Amino acid sequence: MNAKLFGTDGVRGRAGEPPLDARTVRRLGMALVRALPRDGGGPRLLVGRDTRESGERIERDLAVGAAAAGASVVSAGVIPTPAVAHLTRSQGFAAGLVISASHNPFHDNGIKVFSGGGEKFTELLEAEVEAIIADDSWHAPSGEAPSVPSIDETEAYLAHARRALDGQFPAHARRVALDCANGATYRVAPALLGRLGFELTAIGCEPDGRNINLACGSTHPQRLAGLVVERGCDLGVAFDGDGDRAIFVDHCGRVIDGDAVMFLCAKRMQAAGRLRGGAVVATVMSNIGLEIALRDLGIGLVRTPVGDKYVMEELLRANLSIGGEQSGHVIFPDFLYTGDGVVTALTVLRVMAETGRSLADLAGELTTYPQVLLNLRVREKRDWMTIPAAARAIADVEGALAGRGRLLVRYSGTEPLLRVMIEGERQDEIAAWAQRIVAAVRAEIGEQE
Repeated sequence: MNAKLFGTDGVRGRAGEPPLDARTVRRLGMALVRALPRDGGGPRLLVGRDTRESGERIERDLAVGAAAAGASVVSAGVIPTPAVAHLTRSQGFAAGLVISASHNPFHDNGIKVFSGGGEKFTELLEAEVEAIIADDSWHAPSGEAPSVPSIDETEAYLAHARRALDGQFPAHARRVALDCANGATYRVAPALLGRLGFELTAIGCEPDGRNINLACGSTHPQRLAGLVVERGCDLGVAFDGDGDRAIFVDHCGRVIDGDAVMFLCAKRMQAAGRLRGGAVVATVMSNIGLEIALRDLGIGLVRTPVGDKYVMEELLRANLSIGGEQSGHVIFPDFLYTGDGVVTALTVLRVMAETGRSLADLAGELTTYPQVLLNLRVREKRDWMTIPAAARAIADVEGALAGRGRLLVRYSGTEPLLRVMIEGERQDEIAAWAQRIVAAVRAEIGEQE
């Protein structure tokens, strides 16, 4: 069995196929329990899932494996990833498991693991689990997988999340549009914001098991942008499939990404004396404009590899109070050790309330450099520097950018994709450079279309 299962965000793949076939999932459930520290009796595990049609089957197989290793498992049902992280920590579970493929289409799925402290599993623990699974001397149970006992702790999560608003209410921003991506937030986000007194327009709240992220949510905010303008909303919030990220739309229909959210939140936190360490954590994907804008405020920017778990590790290491990704994962460790789209939305609304300013005004202070991001589906993840034409193109682009922008070439940790990102002063120029690199790699290892 392939020893490498975990990517940058848990185990990910096509549902029903390795590593998300029944046998591997059951072995994963057993291995996770074996890797957990023991303190007396068998550990208690909490599992939650998004709305994909494959989620409940994977949940049952995970529970079969975990129970065979001595654990007791309960299901929180369809609930956002951050809710599982919070409940795991607050209610004393040994680990929390989330069945989701985040922003991917419905036919994909995945398994994320949180420790009892509500943090994503470390790479050391992931490697231990992988080593246990790779040992073919033991077997997981076969046969029918029964349903998992369920609990409903939605209210406990909502009580926790609403603290992010801190009793503030932006009187100038009452009308809010939501896009719940037909995913895990489709009930909790409208319920919470409705209770708080916002006038809501909500879409993406009719999951059918197959329409999660389908032309909606944080990766497709265009429909939400049109709705905000059409209905005269003050802002819009688009969540992803599992609810750990949020992308915003201002009242003019302009999309506001995670970089702008980190900027406006960090600026307000600095003014209020809540920005510990005077720095923000972001990944290598964040725009160079964020770095410059924060520097002008006297705020540092610490960059990490792509993946919110790396952001969280740096936040904990340096005791900082905000970090995130351009894609909309924003982490406030005083609330939770993972991204939380609902908490992010409430935090932005709090900034609007405390400053009396619109989202467009707050985000408009960030000037971003033109950016191009191209994705190429590949047959194999070969070192691109061993492809002569690609190596030459990369060297030429780095020389042309010198001091005027950034080039980042990397493979996705969860999909067979090469990602090429370039920032520079001229959109047409960087677009041509990105196309040249992608064409060189496509000729060698690109998937047939």
